[in-house]
Amino acid sequence: MTSRALLFGTALALALGSAAQAQPAKREVGNIVYEGAPATPAALQAAIAPYYNARVAGFDDWLPDGSMLIVTRFGDTSQIHRVAAPGAARTQLTFFSEPISQAHVRPGTSTYLYPRDVGGAEYYQGYIRDLVGNETQLTAPGTRNQNFVFSKDGKLVAWSQVTPGDANYDVMLADPSNPASRRKVLDGTGAIAVRDISADGRTILVARNNAQTWVELFTLDVASGKLTPVGPTDRKIGYAGGVFVDGSKGVLTLSDDGAEMTRPVVVDVASGAVRDLEPGAKWGTEDFDVTFDGKTLAQFVNEEGYSKIVLRDVASGKVLPGPKLPPGVLGTAKFSPDGRKLGFGLSTSTSMDVWSYDLKTAELTRWTQSELGGLDPTKLVEPTLFRYPTFDGRQIPAFIYRPPQSARATAKGGKLPVVIQIHGGPEGQELPAFNPRRQSWVNELGAAVIIPNVRGSTGYGKTYMGLDNAEKREDSVKDIGALLDWVAKQPDLDASRVAVVGQSYGGYMVLAVAGHYNDRVAGIIDLYGISDWVTFLQNTEGYRRDLRRAEYGDERDPKMKAVFDRIAPIRMSERMKKPMMVFQGANDPRVPRTESEQMVAKLRAQGTEVWYVLAKDEGHGIYKKANQEAVRATEVVFLKKVLAVE
Repeated sequence: MTSRALLFGTALALALGSAAQAQPAKREVGNIVYEGAPATPAALQAAIAPYYNARVAGFDDWLPDGSMLIVTRFGDTSQIHRVAAPGAARTQLTFFSEPISQAHVRPGTSTYLYPRDVGGAEYYQGYIRDLVGNETQLTAPGTRNQNFVFSKDGKLVAWSQVTPGDANYDVMLADPSNPASRRKVLDGTGAIAVRDISADGRTILVARNNAQTWVELFTLDVASGKLTPVGPTDRKIGYAGGVFVDGSKGVLTLSDDGAEMTRPVVVDVASGAVRDLEPGAKWGTEDFDVTFDGKTLAQFVNEEGYSKIVLRDVASGKVLPGPKLPPGVLGTAKFSPDGRKLGFGLSTSTSMDVWSYDLKTAELTRWTQSELGGLDPTKLVEPTLFRYPTFDGRQIPAFIYRPPQSARATAKGGKLPVVIQIHGGPEGQELPAFNPRRQSWVNELGAAVIIPNVRGSTGYGKTYMGLDNAEKREDSVKDIGALLDWVAKQPDLDASRVAVVGQSYGGYMVLAVAGHYNDRVAGIIDLYGISDWVTFLQNTEGYRRDLRRAEYGDERDPKMKAVFDRIAPIRMSERMKKPMMVFQGANDPRVPRTESEQMVAKLRAQGTEVWYVLAKDEGHGIYKKANQEAVRATEVVFLKKVLAVE
């Protein structure tokens, strides 16, 4: 009997109320374990493969000779490559089975630092490596390390370090040429992040992340370990990033103080006085970089999900001429050491590549042209931005990908099936970036794909971001109910064939949708979603637990626990009758596998059909190409079934 036949047979037995529950078929292929999920037909696997053969490239940093370090994939995982000039060959520098996504060049040298973990566990170690391949481990085994920052002369490197089970990050400092010089300069409290090192190496700028809208800035005196607050201390402010300017007398950072949107400000270290570089900002700045001399700022602004680069003179705040980008989403961006060029990654709906902008000539140059892996570029769909009304009168922003007109003409009953994808975070935002997965749903399923930004999403101001906090958590679920209402009113969309997909916090969302709107969805795909708020907060890694409590609420508070008990998806499982696919990375430190497995067990015990897919060598996400192809193909098999797509 085939696994597909066994699956249908088991479902039939459950539907008839059989007391003897058959164990779902279990098989292992590579590092993927399937329970209850049928094998992918060869023809479908072949059709899906090009979407994951397609390559992308992201910018990492500039080398002193004007060449770039980028991240791209030629094998199973993304690795660091060097590109000597626009259009030049991508020369691979790292060769690991684990993905590498970051590289930070040590100023004045051709060596670079990169972090690497094992199996997606996120206990990153830092390594110093040269272009030949010689490398030294900088960090201590058994620790998690992040936020690496070099001093401008390259003689020092500072970073944040935490040990398993600890909620408090320490600040480490070392001579990058001598890892044995590594020493702790701050025994930290909370989620401490390193931001910058002063020109004389005596002071480190650090942040304490309490919540998305409450980040404290401090200067750390290296000799004494003393922390001194930067800026106002009488109110909660959401800062993002930070660098020393004006000879380390000022700090340039992003701030939401007194405003809806984050914008660049300069804070005087001594007096705390704040100089606003963009009063009344209409759209938020998500990130920034500053030239080596501290004179020119590049703001990376989010306008309705699309990125814009704004160049600005730091001293006067005056806007300078800047690039006009193709519609898309920025990745990492940095000025070259001489300040003449800005390098950046740019993801559009049809590609993700590396570019540069020359501030003197105003020339925008594409450095890489990543291969589409056999995909027909004419079949890649551009999304359309729209808004729909929700229960309290707000307008919820969303993007929709619709198949070409030719595909719509052949849709069943003249109406398209729908896939709704909900982002994680929860402080995330769905963006119109290059996304092979969404394109595969459009082309292989003939589906309309909708990516909403429900309340709680970033990009629309801090009031909007706070609308789902604590006891208001299910208001964001109601926003999906309103989207289902909107779908039902569209003449070309089939409200009887809607599937909802989400990962991490988005996984919680789709489980909640399954509980509240069971009769309005055809199927659910939950990827490492939160099934019980209390067990999630108790079992997520110690270094992130308090930050999650700040967002979701504290399960130790009896009133909040009562809310959690009421809204936990696992407590409404009896309403979840439609088929569900659940994916989990075995090594996930954020949403532990217990969250998925307790949900799977509960649903199966009540007779709900569940396909459970476990990746033994992944954590919070799917980063290895072989795993991506396998899991995404299984998703398409599932969606074809529940959406009744031939």
